[in-house]
Amino acid sequence: MAVTNCTWGGAAANLSTTLLGVLLLTLTSGGAYGAILPPDRADVLYHSYHGGGMSIDGPALLIRKKASESVAVSAYYYLDSISSASVDVISTASPYTEERHEGQLGLEYLRDKTLIALSLRQSDEDDYLSRSIGLSVSQDTFGDLTTLSLGLGYGDNDIGRNGDDNFSARSEQYRVSAGLSQIVSRNLTTQLNIEAIADQGFLNNPYRTVRYLDSTIPAGVGYQAEVYPETRNSFAAKVSASYFLPYRAALLGHYRYYRDSWEISANDIELGYRQPLLQQLELELKLRYYQQSQAEFYSDLFAFRDAQNYLARDKELSEFNNYTLGLGLTYQLPATLTIADLPSEISLQWDHIRFDYDNFRDPTASGGVGNEPFYQFSANVVRAFYSLYF
Repeated sequence: MAVTNCTWGGAAANLSTTLLGVLLLTLTSGGAYGAILPPDRADVLYHSYHGGGMSIDGPALLIRKKASESVAVSAYYYLDSISSASVDVISTASPYTEERHEGQLGLEYLRDKTLIALSLRQSDEDDYLSRSIGLSVSQDTFGDLTTLSLGLGYGDNDIGRNGDDNFSARSEQYRVSAGLSQIVSRNLTTQLNIEAIADQGFLNNPYRTVRYLDSTIPAGVGYQAEVYPETRNSFAAKVSASYFLPYRAALLGHYRYYRDSWEISANDIELGYRQPLLQQLELELKLRYYQQSQAEFYSDLFAFRDAQNYLARDKELSEFNNYTLGLGLTYQLPATLTIADLPSEISLQWDHIRFDYDNFRDPTASGGVGNEPFYQFSANVVRAFYSLYF
């Protein structure tokens, strides 16, 4: 089962969230500073993720078009084809394959220096249906050097379980966000974004289990379903900066802090460098580090069945860190290779990610129950874009 809720699916769900963030940033880039609608464009993307027994790939299509100088519409379609034989799956179940389809419609309205954006999104798979609506308002002020923004969002999710027609659950999500963008000088821009999220309902994976010691069976270990709290409140703050160097290059960086009511805290640091090469080629380098603590009700191995009220063994709720090394190339196509002489570009991006878990053990490894080595794996993410401006 592929999941869009980050509580559920570990690396696969986090990857989908990250890829969607990249797609939406691509679609909406250009409007962060200055009250103007971004240019009309169409983007085609292919994405691929391989690592930890997971394979995720598929296409995406994005398009935005101004209906007038003050109104723009946008849409995207996103497909995940997922096959999994990850350590979570093969320890208690069989490998699986499935698809997830996601689409979004957006409307932007510009009045003077105020930009209002409305979005409707739906994600659909065999056992999970997610619908959400978002509204954001941004306002340029102080001579267009400062942009203030506020966002509200609501999501509603219907959850099923394949092979069990009697299982049906639901969850909801409420989001509030605020942002401040500041042009400090002709070379330096900064951003501060904060977000608060409230989740309620069925927040865990209906397929996932925890393990506990059981001396009454030969294997010495038993399994029972995970049990999560029905509420989760989280807060995140992110500081970003971009500094443009004299020789057309740019330095980029951000720091993000996250904390939630499940006692998970996380730190995310990323540094980037962009350098034009020749006239039409741009190189991008990226280095990212992420670290988090475990949820208060997580354990790799419980002492006995029903050891506590809430039980989790999802490795994405454990204590872990990951490192990402990224490389990207963007090429602006010459007029002889474009469609109807319209500006266009192609981009290829590759990320290598190393995951290290501090208290999640590999149940498929030798060593005995509770003495297996801690789990670790590497993954590669590839994204190929074609963008057309019209």
